Amino acid sequence: MKRILTAVILAISATVAHSTTESAKAAPSLAAPTKAELSARGQQIAGAVCVACHGLDGMSAVSANPNLAGMPSQYIAKQLELFKSGQRKNALMQGMSANLSESDMRALGHYYFTQRAKPNAKALNRELAEAGQKIYRMGIPESKVPACSGCHGGAGSGIPAVYPRLAGQWQEYTLGALKNFAAGERKNTQMQAISGRMREKEMQAVAEYIAGMRGG
Repeated sequence: MKRILTAVILAISATVAHSTTESAKAAPSLAAPTKAELSARGQQIAGAVCVACHGLDGMSAVSANPNLAGMPSQYIAKQLELFKSGQRKNALMQGMSANLSESDMRALGHYYFTQRAKPNAKALNRELAEAGQKIYRMGIPESKVPACSGCHGGAGSGIPAVYPRLAGQWQEYTLGALKNFAAGERKNTQMQAISGRMREKEMQAVAEYIAGMRGG
C-alpha cells in the first residue's frame, strides 16, 4: 500500500513540475522595469517600511541607524538579501526584509541611491578627525591596517555592489559596525581582519573623520 501511495505522489509531483515548466516556457517575458518605475516602487516601499528608521529620503534622524542616501544600489539590494536569508544577523532587519521580493530590493536600492545625501552628521572633534583622516588615507602600517580609501574611495562614495558609501555616516553607526566586525558579530572576512587589528580609539577616529566627509 505504501509503495502504491508513494508512486501516486511521485506521479502527481512530476505532473505538476512538468506543467509548471511548460507554463513558464509559454509565458511571455516581462520587460525590465524602467528607472522611473524602479524609483516609484522604491519610494512606495520606503514610505511604508523603511521611513521610521532611515527616513523617506534615506537620511536617518537617529545616529544608531545608517544613512542610506547615495548608497550604491547593488549594495543595498545585497544587504537586504543577506538580512532576509539570515546570513546577516539583525532581528529588526530580518523582519523588515522578510516579505520583500528580489525586485522590491532592487527598487529600494535604486531609489535610495538616487537620493541626495545631506550633512546631518558632522565631525565634532577636530583632533580626532585629523587622526581619522590619516588612517582613512594611509592606514596603520604598523598594525597592517590598509587605508579605508582603497576600498571605499578617496571621497567615501563606495563601490557599487561591493563597498558601501561611508561619507557623512553617523559616528555611532560606523563605530558600532567596526566593533561588530572585530567581535565577529557581523560576518565579512576582510572587515573582520581589518577591524580586529584596530584599537577602539582608532575606530573612533575613523568614525569621526567619516562623519565629516561629504563624498561625491
